[in-house]
Amino acid sequence: MREAVELVYVPTRADVVDAVRVQLRHGMFRRLRWVLPPVAVLAFLVVALELFGPGEPNRARVALMVGLGTLVAVLGPLTPRLAARQVFAMVERQGEFRARVDEQGVSWTTRDAETANRWPMMPRYVETPTQFVLLSADKARAGVAALPKRGLADPVDVDRLRDLLDRSITRL
Repeated sequence: MREAVELVYVPTRADVVDAVRVQLRHGMFRRLRWVLPPVAVLAFLVVALELFGPGEPNRARVALMVGLGTLVAVLGPLTPRLAARQVFAMVERQGEFRARVDEQGVSWTTRDAETANRWPMMPRYVETPTQFVLLSADKARAGVAALPKRGLADPVDVDRLRDLLDRSITRL
């Protein structure tokens, strides 16, 4: 058995936003990236047709479509930050995280909790420029966990961790 890789870090808001973005791309919300922009365009198209088409515009429909289009156009891009805000509030209270990654899985220890996941629980991962984001097998509601690269003691450990993950789980 190869030696475990250990990380020590305090999660940041940027870590959580990055992890949530990965989760949204690979979880149940991945299709929203394709659905939301056309919904906003259609809403504004209805507004244009109401305002510039034949006959009197239906004020209620115009107001509804302006509201829908604006909501989708604004909330779509903000979704990762809004979701991350909720997650970060919970994670921040835990203070320092200590993670241990080995051939069996990954475990975290914080001030108030100890958690261990075997690889079947988190069988997929995505590497971002700043961290490794682990994802659950349930693609409908992808669970997520992050391992920030800055938590590694030595830059060489980034390659060791990547190799360990590649041997144990699937890189997306």
